[in-house]
Amino acid sequence: MTSTVTGLQLQGVGKRFGDVRVVQELDLTVYQDEFVVLLGESGCGKSTTLRMIAGLEEVSEGRIFINGKDVTLAPPKARDIAMVFQNYALYPHMDVAQNMSFALDLAGTSKTEIERRVGDAARILNITHLLQRKPKELSGGQRQRVAIGRSIVREPAVFLFDEPLSNLDAKLRGHMRTELALLHERLGKTTVYVTHDQVEAMTLASRIVIFDKGRIQQVGTPSEVFNQPANLFVAAFIGMPSMNLLEGTVQTQAGKAVLKGAGFALPLPNSTKLPAQMVVGIRPQSLRLAERGSLQLQVDFVEYLGTESVLVGKLVGGTDTRITAVVPGHRTDLLRRTVVLDADTAAVHWFDKTTGRRVGV
Repeated sequence: MTSTVTGLQLQGVGKRFGDVRVVQELDLTVYQDEFVVLLGESGCGKSTTLRMIAGLEEVSEGRIFINGKDVTLAPPKARDIAMVFQNYALYPHMDVAQNMSFALDLAGTSKTEIERRVGDAARILNITHLLQRKPKELSGGQRQRVAIGRSIVREPAVFLFDEPLSNLDAKLRGHMRTELALLHERLGKTTVYVTHDQVEAMTLASRIVIFDKGRIQQVGTPSEVFNQPANLFVAAFIGMPSMNLLEGTVQTQAGKAVLKGAGFALPLPNSTKLPAQMVVGIRPQSLRLAERGSLQLQVDFVEYLGTESVLVGKLVGGTDTRITAVVPGHRTDLLRRTVVLDADTAAVHWFDKTTGRRVGV
């Protein structure tokens, strides 16, 4: 159960570099035991936001609070935070134990307390056997554990992670995701984690904060942002393969409202207020092969993934817009054929074409 005690709060936070606004009017509350992921493409403002929280970038406007204390103007060392960087930032001439204890040494912590904290962190991260090694003797995953351990020993109020797994190979990233999730469960600390990787966000986050052009587009649980995207940007951004988005016009056929576009006509649920121009969003996983259905797809490419196949093609009678469907099994036999697809109507999403916002129908 999520705590109701605020660990971190941003109030109207913004950042300008000259005349360029890279972060705009951010309002966000992170509770004390939450793992919140800032997710977005490169250049969207998420890392700048993290650096403002850490005190590594000045805030142009707004205020930042940690455990109720205004730290907007406080230096990094006064914020009770610990940050893990993408490049590990270990001292090459120090062994693991010295790297982990360096900040405690500077703070004048007693030798006994340092040994206790380093020992505890090493046991949590399973790196006790590495304490006497230098960074050059470690693998990438081991170096990242040391960087995390260096943060743990400080016992901060807030953990900050800036793309910590991006330098690891795919298999090791998967392993470290599990380790980070278990670590957060054990420590229960306020955590803010920056990534462009959807899988990391969906598997680690209590809540995801989706950024675009310096603004928050949606804040929600992984289930909420996937199943109830707030707008067209979120709909297109979240999910692999990307959601199919088809533009159409609301019309009446046989007394019922339908969204009609090039190559399709989909029934609309009953609603009294519908914009004239809409976009329908259908996830590839929500399309299924059928004898009768709303869409006919000319299959141009089939990607077989072991348990399922990804069909890519264009709608018969439609435009050049590509449609993707994920179907069970090995279906390379469908290449260059026309197939009928039916949509799971419960999983269809509707958006106002003009505003981009989700329409509740």
